[in-house]
Amino acid sequence: MTTLDLPASPTTQAGRIRWALHDGLTVARRNLAQLKAHPGELIGALIFPAIMVVLFGYVFGSAIAVPGGGNYREYLMPGLFAMTTVTGMLPTLLGMSTDAGKGIMDRFRSMPIARSAVPFGQTGADILAGALAMTIMVGCGFVVGWRPHKGIAATLAAFGLLVLLRYALSWLGAYLGLLIGDPETADQYVPLVFPVTMVSNTFVPTAHMPVWLQAIADWNPVSALVAACRELFGNPGAPAGHVPWPLAHPVAATLGWSFVLLAVFVPLAVRRYVTMSR
Repeated sequence: MTTLDLPASPTTQAGRIRWALHDGLTVARRNLAQLKAHPGELIGALIFPAIMVVLFGYVFGSAIAVPGGGNYREYLMPGLFAMTTVTGMLPTLLGMSTDAGKGIMDRFRSMPIARSAVPFGQTGADILAGALAMTIMVGCGFVVGWRPHKGIAATLAAFGLLVLLRYALSWLGAYLGLLIGDPETADQYVPLVFPVTMVSNTFVPTAHMPVWLQAIADWNPVSALVAACRELFGNPGAPAGHVPWPLAHPVAATLGWSFVLLAVFVPLAVRRYVTMSR
C-alpha cells in the first residue's frame, strides 16, 4: 500500500473541507492503483456489460414483447444501464470489507486523515471505474441498434441520473462493507443484489406480474431509474394507463431516492468507519 503524505489537521471549517477532499482523493488514487496492479478485476467488470447486452438482447429478446411496440434492444438498454448502476455498489462493498478484514482500516484510523476520507475515496474511485464500464456498455448499445432520440441535453440528464444513483448506492455499499467487515461473508451477500434489479421493469413490463409483486416492482428505485432513462432517451416502454407516482414522475423519483440514500448512508458509513473495532 502506498504511503499517505498528508497535512496536519486544520482548525477552520474551510480547512477541514479541503483536508477531507485532499485525503479522499489520496485514498481514491490508492484504490485506482490497486486496480492497475490487479487488472483481472477491471477486465471482468468491463466484459460483464457486453455479455449482458448479448445475452438479454439476442437470447431473450425475441420472446419478450415491448409495450406499445418497438425494438426490444432499445427497450432493454436503459434497463441494462440501470442494472450496471445498481451492481456497481458491489466493488465498494467488497473493497471496504476486504480492507476491514485485513486490518487496513485500523491503519488508516491511526493516521492523521479526515474521518470521511476512506469511504469518500472508495466511492470516488468507484465512480471513475463505473464511468469506464458505462462507456463500454454505451458502445455495445450502439452496436446492437440502441439510440437516444431526444437530443444531447436529455441524454446527458439520463446519464447524470445514472451516475448520481450509482454514487448514492456506493455509499450504501461502503456502509455494508464496513458493517460486515469480512470479504468472505461479503461474497455471500453479492447474489442478493440481483433480485433487486430483476424485480423491476428492467427486462420486462411489470403489468403482467402478480399484483403483490407488481406493487414491489413499481416502487423499486430501479424501476424509477429505468423509466426515467427510457423517457429521457426516447426509448420505447412508457407505461400506459394509471401508474404509481414513481413511474409517472420517474426523474423526480430517482432524484428523491438518490438524495435519501446519500442523506442516510453518508453519515452512517462515516460513523461506522470511525467507531468500528472500538
